Amino acid sequence: MARFLAAAALLASPAAAYVAPGSGMPQRPSALPASSAAAQPMLFDFEEPAAEAQSTGAFGVLAAGFGVGAVLGWLNSHKQQVAGVAAAATVAMAPVAANAWVNYEGLEFLGGSDRVDINNANIQAYRQFPGMFPTAAAVICTHGPYDNVGDIFNIPGVDPKITAIMKKYEKNYVCFPANPAYFIDRVNNGMYR
Repeated sequence: MARFLAAAALLASPAAAYVAPGSGMPQRPSALPASSAAAQPMLFDFEEPAAEAQSTGAFGVLAAGFGVGAVLGWLNSHKQQVAGVAAAATVAMAPVAANAWVNYEGLEFLGGSDRVDINNANIQAYRQFPGMFPTAAAVICTHGPYDNVGDIFNIPGVDPKITAIMKKYEKNYVCFPANPAYFIDRVNNGMYR
């Protein structure tokens, strides 16, 4: 950090600060005789910057360095709070997802009521019906999508005992159009209890 402050101070100070006052330019050798007026060394007069201007610039750089150091020190000691505020600001400023389907019309039929959507409900939703889980529920969930509730009774190769169990709860089934967000997870959505 000290190297950074020293480099900043050197870069911020004016170029005249690097020239010793009164040193002038080095003398150039002259090809003219010494008696001529042109033989006199050419000295350029540089205006010296005011002393208070140099001290103000150095003080400003020093004050800025201390200010930056103080801010960085405070941020370092309050990392968690700053991260929390930054995250909250990001969430508050983020636009609401325009394409999210928050209010699915058949949400209650995905396992939150005594009726089950046969196209979108997960296999776990059938646990509430004795005898349905796992075999009859798996038959319903691994086939489809269905156009109406009666389609589940026409699945080929199903044992008549399983069809009788499914028929027992026919009044508890509803059939909404298959929603890609739910249909793909009917057999295993990663939730086991």
